[in-house]
Amino acid sequence: MQITLADAGKRFNRDWIFKSLDYTFVQGNAYAIIGNNGSGKSTLLQSISGAVELSAGQCNWSMDLAKISTENVFRYMAIAAPSLELVEEMTAKEFLNFHSVFKPFVSHLSINEILELVQLSSATKKQIRYFSSGMKQRVKLAQAIFSDVPVILLDEPCTNLDRSGYNLYHQLIKDFCKEKLVIVSSNDEEEYFFCSEKIDIRDYKIS
Repeated sequence: MQITLADAGKRFNRDWIFKSLDYTFVQGNAYAIIGNNGSGKSTLLQSISGAVELSAGQCNWSMDLAKISTENVFRYMAIAAPSLELVEEMTAKEFLNFHSVFKPFVSHLSINEILELVQLSSATKKQIRYFSSGMKQRVKLAQAIFSDVPVILLDEPCTNLDRSGYNLYHQLIKDFCKEKLVIVSSNDEEEYFFCSEKIDIRDYKIS
């Protein structure tokens, strides 16, 4: 999977969030989008995902040199983000089963095994509404990282996690994301320390 931004820009009303951004993301590498709060990191990540339309330039997606349309690119990506809503009336197991209907998980792991890996096996029968904020974040990480897709987009992935949660996140990245294209949006170095390349969105602001 390869994602290419060409002279890309996004604005809301008259304010440019970023502009004149040229960049290529290649599967097998990890990238960090960094910048201060409110700088537009999440907007750039959503633009890369195809969920937000660019105001200028292009975002192109390809797999094995074949171009992927905007309408179909979601099939190749999974995202964990603070804005992601969970179905809180479901249990974690029910939610992951529901998710897998639309975006299957890696074939060598069952739902129960995934829940064990994110340390939620003891809460499989509890509705998500009764989860702590950290437990909910583990569900979000599970549905993203274990999806059978080549691209993982992570927006502030350790939100609401304690130290053990950070450690779990680091282990999941190490064990399950080596062959994927990972893009992390964050201003917390512990969330993106493994990324080989960094994009500071402030470099693409209009002065």
